[in-house]
Amino acid sequence: MQNAYGNHSGSSRAHGVARGLGWFSIALGVAEVAAPRALTRALGMDGQESLVRAYGLREIATGSAILRSENPAPWVWGRVAGDALDLATLGAGYRNQNPQQQRNLGLALAAVAGVTAADVWCARALSNGAGQQARLPMRDYRDRSGFPRPPAEMRGAARHLSIPRDMRAPEALQPYRAG
Repeated sequence: MQNAYGNHSGSSRAHGVARGLGWFSIALGVAEVAAPRALTRALGMDGQESLVRAYGLREIATGSAILRSENPAPWVWGRVAGDALDLATLGAGYRNQNPQQQRNLGLALAAVAGVTAADVWCARALSNGAGQQARLPMRDYRDRSGFPRPPAEMRGAARHLSIPRDMRAPEALQPYRAG
């Protein structure tokens, strides 16, 4: 059975996870671009809306690349790097917050850590060959001529061919013959 990447069942699990991560990345990126103020307010990161928008654009670009790529492994590793950046940003904002914002940041850190685990598993599986496309050996056609028989037997084979009337060029389009 083939998956969305044209690969067979041995790699379909890693590619299926990569595809899900791609869609998740796009959805998260759209949320970060569309509502950065709500996110920053909930996390106590007021004034960081531009940063959240930039992270959202990164998520959308990475998700799109994962979905479009024949080899999503490098793009999933890009998600892992982005997760590290997200964890550092959230961790830096954890201090000096009220208890509600600390709770929200803790939940966000846990969620990002969980997604990071999925990203790392998927990236490793794709990089270790589980995601490599099963390739058939390339066929060698150098010894083929395209003729059904050897060329020597084909010479003159159409010499006595009679073209049916409905397949001939119309009389008006045939070359003029003086004669």
